[in-house]
Order: sequence, then C-alpha cells, then structure tokens
Amino acid sequence: MPIVISKDIPAYSALQHENIFVMSDERAFTQDIRPLEIAILNLMPTKVETETQFMRLLSNSPLQVNVTLVYTESYKSKNTAAAHLERFYKKFDDIKDKHFDGMIITGAPVETMPFEEVAYWQELTKIFDFADRNVTSTIYICWGAQAALYYHYGVRKHLLPTKLFGIFPHAVDPERHEPLFKGMDDVFFMPHSRHTAVDMEDVRRTEDLIVLSETEATGLSIAKSKDNKKIFLTGHMEYDRDTLKKEYERDVAKGLPIRPPYNYFTDDTHTRVRVTWSGAANLFYTNWLNYYVYQVTPFRF
Repeated sequence: MPIVISKDIPAYSALQHENIFVMSDERAFTQDIRPLEIAILNLMPTKVETETQFMRLLSNSPLQVNVTLVYTESYKSKNTAAAHLERFYKKFDDIKDKHFDGMIITGAPVETMPFEEVAYWQELTKIFDFADRNVTSTIYICWGAQAALYYHYGVRKHLLPTKLFGIFPHAVDPERHEPLFKGMDDVFFMPHSRHTAVDMEDVRRTEDLIVLSETEATGLSIAKSKDNKKIFLTGHMEYDRDTLKKEYERDVAKGLPIRPPYNYFTDDTHTRVRVTWSGAANLFYTNWLNYYVYQVTPFRF
C-alpha cells in the first residue's frame, strides 16, 4: 500500500520518479481503509530533503500511511520558505489534541548547545509529553534522541574529540529476536554525523532502557524503552546517497577541520559513494511500522 501525501509537495514527484507508490490525499479519501497516522516533527534546516527521506522509508510497507508534517512555532526556519511550511506543515497547537499511531522526531544542528538553551526547548518538551500520551510509538533521531533521553531519563551527553562522521557497522544479536531487526543480516550499516554522544553509564543504569546496538566507535546507536513506545537512533538511517557528501563538501568550503566520512567514499577524489545502509534502513522502518505501530495500535482512537 502507498504513502498518502499531497500531490503538490516536492516529495510526491521525487518518489514517483523513483517508482515508489505514492497516493494523493484526494484518491486516498475514496478508499474504505483505516490508514496509519504518522507525524514527523522536522527539526532539520533542510526540511524538504529530510521530509522526502522519511517519506521514502515509510512508503516501503504494505500499509497505507498518512503523514502529518510538524514544525516548531517557537523557532522560525531560515532555510525553508515560509510558504512551504504554511502549506504542508502543522504547528503543535494544530495537533495537540489528536492521536497518532507513530511519530518521528528528527535531529537538529544544535547538538553542542545545552538542551535548555535551544530556542524551542520548552515547546519540544511539550511535544515529548504529547508523544508519551498520544502516540503509540515514537522514533527519536540523533540530537532528537539525545534530547529525549535527557528529558525522560536524565541521560547526559558529552562532546566528542572529533566529529563522528561516516558509515559504521553494527552487530545484530540473533538471540534477542528483536522485531526491529527482523530480516536483517548479522551486521548492518548506519550513517552517523554528530559531535556528541550520550553517557553510556547513564543509559545502563536506567531500568526502562534496553540497548539494542552499541559499538566502540559510535557508542550507543539504538535503544528502546521497555514498552516499545520510544525508539532512539543516534545515527541517520534515513540519509540519502549524497547526504554525507554534501555535509563534507560544506564543511570543507567553510574551512572547518573535517575528515572524509569513514567507509563512505570509494575513490581518492571523494566523489564516488558506496551505499551500504539503505537495505537495513528500509527493513528497520518497515518493521517499526508493522510490529510497534500497526499490530498494537487501536483501529479507532
């Protein structure tokens, strides 16, 4: 089944070009089916690219998915046209009384700041509380994961000596039988791009948290709450082929101290990229929609 979005949003034509089954909201309205309602709080400055990345992953499922895009009202994006936000996004006040089957809260380029100094922190904590009450299961990404771990459990973060940047291998424990990893190989890859990491001692002494993946290079990569309502990813499974390439070229142009992303380029000119993570990413999000959203969400709220 398709993902249901407005045919006027840029992601619609991009996904159609990739032969991904998308359905306009006008056509979906005529179908007698209970679609999954998924909200995406997009905190990234590159909102159009980010919304397309997540819609691509959510579309790889036999389930019909309605997507509601959300932005923070307490901070105005400098990189996305106001007309795009007004047309395709909702404010938190617009959704605060609704229920969603699933929610995704993205990362944000504010990771070196103390959480409380982020302009939209107070609004974000209200959204965290909303997700706890009104959402069946929520995925928190990168800084969004660090922020939620801090708010809900007091897990601290620390600055890394150098930027964690590249594609890193992660092991799957076959004895755990974790539904999120169903169908994955024993090793999967995930992009990381961050300057901070969470304190693993804080994570391990939090009884409600289950560590699903950690490595010496990345620290915590994936964790969840025991009730499966909160999924934390410190990496970016949603990234496109050239996302890290663009980040690398941007930092080089700014004269920042940056090394080429680990395990990413296939040539010395840093132009050719090898994609090793998209298969795992599609399985992960399909598994989340199936096992932690669809199979446990009520037919009617």
